[in-house]
Amino acid sequence: MVCHYLVKGRVQGVGFRWFVQREAAEIGLKGWVRNTDEGHVEIVAAGDPEDLTELKEALRKGSRGSRVDAVIEHQLDESEGANLGEFNIEGAW
Repeated sequence: MVCHYLVKGRVQGVGFRWFVQREAAEIGLKGWVRNTDEGHVEIVAAGDPEDLTELKEALRKGSRGSRVDAVIEHQLDESEGANLGEFNIEGAW
């Protein structure tokens, strides 16, 4: 199963991407996380439905210092997950 999440709130500049990367890697998901130009955080994750539910719960809680106002979820076609590798942060230095 492959899902796209858009997290809205105070989620940039508070370590949110690193939080997501750590959570997703611990769960064993593949995919990526990155900031958007609109101030949100975007995630694509692939794995078992139960694992994706666990990630979504973590996204709702957020990292220390963040404030999550909304988590918008879209299920993607399985083919979207074909090229996903180890969960990483895109655009981080």
